[in-house]
Amino acid sequence: MAVMFDWNDLKAFLAVARGGSTLAASKALGVNQTTVARRIESLEHDLGFKLFERGQTGSRLTEYGQALIGDAELVERAAIRFANQAAGQLRGVSGALRLTTNELVANTMVIPALVEFRKVHPDVQVDLVITDRSLDLENGEADLAIRTSQTLAVSDLVARKICDHDMALYCSRDYAARRGAPRSPADLVDHDLIDVTAEMGEIPGATWMMRHAGGKPPITRSNSMGSLVHAVKAGLGIGALPCTIGDLDADLLRCSDEIEEARTSSWIVTRRELKDTPRVRAFIDFMAPYLQQQIRLVEERGRQRIAADAATVVPFPTKTAV
Repeated sequence: MAVMFDWNDLKAFLAVARGGSTLAASKALGVNQTTVARRIESLEHDLGFKLFERGQTGSRLTEYGQALIGDAELVERAAIRFANQAAGQLRGVSGALRLTTNELVANTMVIPALVEFRKVHPDVQVDLVITDRSLDLENGEADLAIRTSQTLAVSDLVARKICDHDMALYCSRDYAARRGAPRSPADLVDHDLIDVTAEMGEIPGATWMMRHAGGKPPITRSNSMGSLVHAVKAGLGIGALPCTIGDLDADLLRCSDEIEEARTSSWIVTRRELKDTPRVRAFIDFMAPYLQQQIRLVEERGRQRIAADAATVVPFPTKTAV
């Protein structure tokens, strides 16, 4: 006969395993230590074996307890998904959804689009969670994300592609007046370069630039794309930026052609159980084609401005660079 377990007992089991003691678990769960200890004893009684060895320094998983951690975490994720789906059904076509993306995408793409989205769906409240960190959608840190990368990590999330993005090298007009602009990748060794920090992950344009600089160290590193744009505009040096940003900024000059190996894509991503809820479906169905149209317009304006700047700086070729 199958044994039925209380979900609260499993939560206590996971909390003690993660915190190393019933005291740490009680703080994490917001209950008293006696309650945690009672739940562990109840679970051990139902199972018929010990999950922890207790000592003066805390609680250590037994061999049996260690073997059950993975399955307990699967139950935890299922419970979170169940709660999220139930909440989504209750909110229906109205209510709030949490969208996470980085500051640059939020300011240049999402916020202008929300003005138009609100005209069509005034009862849907979109809360922005702006961070360069990739939040955990599967565990409920947000409902949707707009993510930009060369590939998406394998997961149970569902994604709808928005567009592709080219990157190129840019400097400010002030920098070009003081230092000139590079005429080939080899010239980068003679210029001030702005890189990104490791916490931003792989930024292909920055990687390409630093590789062609022959080991020359950057003068500074940025931990967000927004601050990188401002650093380049301020005249600190040359940086790799999305062409949809750099080509439209009147303070910037494009130094290179598009870097083929640095092309990235943007997707709208959400949990599988949320994708057909009315407010999430309405947001995705509006936002994807709207952003695609706006980016096409931006790219055309960008091409016109780059052509007009050709008398000042001619972007150097990148496709044949070693």
